[in-house]
Amino acid sequence: MAGELYELSATNLIALYRAKKASPVEAAQSVLKRIDTLQSTYNAFCVVDPEHTLHAARESENRWSKGQTAGLVDGIPTTIKDLMLSKGWPTLRGSKTVNPDQDWNQDAPIVARMRDHGAVFVGKTTTPEFGWKGVTDSPLTGTTRNPWNPARTPGGSSGGAAVATALGMGTLNIGSDGGGSIRMPAGFCGIFGIKPTFGVVPAYPQSAMGNLSHHGPMTRTVTDAALMLTVISEPDPRDWFSGPYRMINYHENLQQDISGLRIAYSPTLGYATVDEHVSSMVEQSVRRFAELGAEVVEVDPSIEDPIEAMITLWSVGLAVLIDGIPKQKHDLMDQPILALAEQGRKCTSLTVRNAEKAREQLAVKINLFLEDYDLLITPQLPLTAFEAGNEVPPGSGMTRWWEWSPFTYPFNLTQHPAATVPCGLASDGLPVCLQIIASRFNEHQLLQACKAYEETQPFVMPTIA
Repeated sequence: MAGELYELSATNLIALYRAKKASPVEAAQSVLKRIDTLQSTYNAFCVVDPEHTLHAARESENRWSKGQTAGLVDGIPTTIKDLMLSKGWPTLRGSKTVNPDQDWNQDAPIVARMRDHGAVFVGKTTTPEFGWKGVTDSPLTGTTRNPWNPARTPGGSSGGAAVATALGMGTLNIGSDGGGSIRMPAGFCGIFGIKPTFGVVPAYPQSAMGNLSHHGPMTRTVTDAALMLTVISEPDPRDWFSGPYRMINYHENLQQDISGLRIAYSPTLGYATVDEHVSSMVEQSVRRFAELGAEVVEVDPSIEDPIEAMITLWSVGLAVLIDGIPKQKHDLMDQPILALAEQGRKCTSLTVRNAEKAREQLAVKINLFLEDYDLLITPQLPLTAFEAGNEVPPGSGMTRWWEWSPFTYPFNLTQHPAATVPCGLASDGLPVCLQIIASRFNEHQLLQACKAYEETQPFVMPTIA
């Protein structure tokens, strides 16, 4: 367990607290010092409140000294994406249109469960305005930067959370994913992230994107993500979409032999184009599952790119969002939101219903495909991180974020659990990651497979010059 406290996993910190070799206050101080050192370069936070953080850490330290811990993550430095409500801190969603002068007296379910279990919140992380795109810059907070190269984007919309994770500015980090917003920044930043099955983690208020949006963990280790998922999957009556609480301890029995698993590997899902230096790394990494005893079969699930259904549902969600913002504030906003919202406003009910029908057909096809395979592996992203401050790679001819993220949004449409697993650095020194998908509500087996792979390719923290 050698190293600075900010570098350590939650499970290691808990072991140190239990042995009285470190305290929650020391861990919080270590993380706050790290934030103070790095925030000006990487811009991962929109709220940092050392006084509040250290007060919570002292309360946790007192509980540990009495042997009366609050729960599974007592004393662990934790960040909150600035789309989730949190008591005492504003939730501005990256937008100048949100009034900061109001009573911030409610926690979102994911925040409430972490607070119930004793998490020590160190701040709120940056997001693009209302989480609308796959990179993290906004009119309110400016540009967030990649931990491996500050000239590059960290992805988004949970970009601040991904940067905080990678650089030790938060041990457990709350993210959300409506079209890839956990997995895209996890992929560009080289961390672990999981989008659980829709309904496993309660949400309130629901995103304007409805049941496309999932909440989940972003961490440096699979075990930490599993521990966090155990906490945040506890029920909340405010979410009437969520499924029945299944009382699963996701962090237990992770060290499982995966020999005998039948794994499908799809390099393109049948329609995506992947940069060669990414595809070669992914292919090499997939071979490790065979070395671990799994049967790996290269096969595509025979789906067509569902982007048109995604664009329809995404733009309609933005139209709903924009209709709640006074027109006199529209000039303050990231202008592409308004154009996409207008596109959504023009969609007829028949267009929306056809998009939902296409979504249903895709979900059934993936369900049936996963009857024959335990897991599906794809590249997480077809490219490495591009220049910060751009929605798409400069000179690519692309116009919108989903054009460079063809592997993420299909599994928001289908609601399957999907995890981002780092598999090393490309020739440009930037991370490449796998995406691993499981059948719905099969998070535990998904995490076990991710853990088995992680044993062969542990997380590496970026070196700061």
